[in-house]
Formats: sequence, structure tokens, C-alpha cells
Amino acid sequence: MTAGARTPTGLTQVERAALSDARMADAAVALICERGAGQTTLKDVGLLAGYSRGLASSRFGSKAGLWSFLVRTIGEEWLAELGQAVAGTCGLETIHAAVDAHCRFLLDSSQRIRAFYVLWFDSVGPDEALRAVITSAHQRRQRDVEAWITSGLEAGTIRPGIDVRSVAEQFCAAIIGIVYTWLVSPLAHAEVRHLHVGLKDQMTQALGPAPAGAGSSSPCPEHER
Repeated sequence: MTAGARTPTGLTQVERAALSDARMADAAVALICERGAGQTTLKDVGLLAGYSRGLASSRFGSKAGLWSFLVRTIGEEWLAELGQAVAGTCGLETIHAAVDAHCRFLLDSSQRIRAFYVLWFDSVGPDEALRAVITSAHQRRQRDVEAWITSGLEAGTIRPGIDVRSVAEQFCAAIIGIVYTWLVSPLAHAEVRHLHVGLKDQMTQALGPAPAGAGSSSPCPEHER
């Protein structure tokens, strides 16, 4: 049967694979949130998703393969939301928009993002494949923040002389600190918002507006998302 041929369910092979992947991802998220990544098995993921106990192993090969799939999938969801949130912004405005988007993502997608960050923190363990995926995601986040700051410097909306890399590192560390607090302590929505507002205030103090007349007043240059 070809990939585009319809199966008895009315779906193509590609559509069936995408559906099973989505269901197993949802099952994995539920199990990780319930019992942790270490106690989640591929067999249980397949069964909870409504498939055979061996399908998850056949599809992903190992737990590391499934974890990598989850991190990439949820990470792409976050990047899509982030791209919409920061569109048309520049410099400090971009950072503020990104912090607001992250706050919404924690509150609105709590189970999926909780599983994502459980795996993020599990990457400090012996699983080299998961560590590589998380390291890549962390580096991408750092590059994005550096680009946001640089765009503000070029537009003259951020105080000159900023150590771009240092501020970006502080930002990323603060986001992870907020997430860790959110994971280990059942924070109310107001507390989650308060932590994000605090980060925005810290970034405002660190970057500040450029002095009047300093730098360029041109619009933000386009930068990669």
C-alpha cells in the first residue's frame, strides 16, 4: 500500500501515522505528568493511546526517541506562538512580548508544557540523546534573545554598551528558574504572572531605553525567528 492510499479507516498511511503519533504524544504527556519520565514506559504509552503495547517501541525505537519527539513537537508549538507574539516588535518590546507569551503558554498549555520541562530537567541525567535535544533548544533560545537585544541596539531603543550575551544568559536562566518554581510548587495563576512581570522589570532595568538622541531611530531590522 502506498503512503497516499486510503486505509479502511478512510485515512492515508501518512495521516494514520500522524494521528497515532499525536495520540501517543498526548498519552506520554499524561503519563509523564502523572508519574514522571522515569516511570513512564513505551508499553504504557501505546496502551493508553489505544494501540498495541509494541507500537510506541516500533515507532520511536526507545524512550529517548519518544522524548526527543515530544520536545521537538511541543517546542515547535511554542515557537509558533512566540513568533506571533513578537511579530512587529523590537528590542525590549520583543523581550516583554516573549515573557508575556511564555506566561500564557505555562498557564494555557500547562500539562504539555509541564511534560516538556520535566524532560528539560531530566536532560541533566545520563540520557545523551535527550541532552543533545535540550541543549539545542537552549542554544536556540539564547540566540533568539541575543538577536532581540541586538535589534534594539541597532534601532537605538536599548542603552548602548550592553553585554548582549550576558543579559541573554540572565534572561534564559531566569525563565528556567521560573519554570522550576512552577514545577515543584503549585503556584496560583497570579503568582506565575507575578514572576513573569518581575522578569520584565529586570530586563527593563538591565537594558533600559537608549538616551535621547543616541543611536539610530530607524525601525527594527528583520531578524530570524
